[in-house]
Amino acid sequence: MSWFGAAILLLIAVSGLAVVRTRDVTAQIVSLGFYGVLTALMFFYFQAPDVALSQITVGAVALPLMVMLAISRMKFRHAAKETGAKEQVPGQTTQNPAGDAQHD
Repeated sequence: MSWFGAAILLLIAVSGLAVVRTRDVTAQIVSLGFYGVLTALMFFYFQAPDVALSQITVGAVALPLMVMLAISRMKFRHAAKETGAKEQVPGQTTQNPAGDAQHD
């Protein structure tokens, strides 16, 4: 292993620690994406380009994007709950005051 391979492994270890130790959610997601890119770079260096391409797709793009969308959805629900507004889900059946079922 050369100095470049050792440096990549050291950066992965530091980046993994940063993901775990970060308390701010946005910074944690950014560091998770950086961790995914470093892992893909490690796979390229150790001659596994097919795994590296999969890692770029999943670990550096899809996973941080899904986590950000889930967190924004949770914040939206929390804000709706605080204001007293009821969130309507498409296809959900609700009851009106007369007792009749309504479909959205």
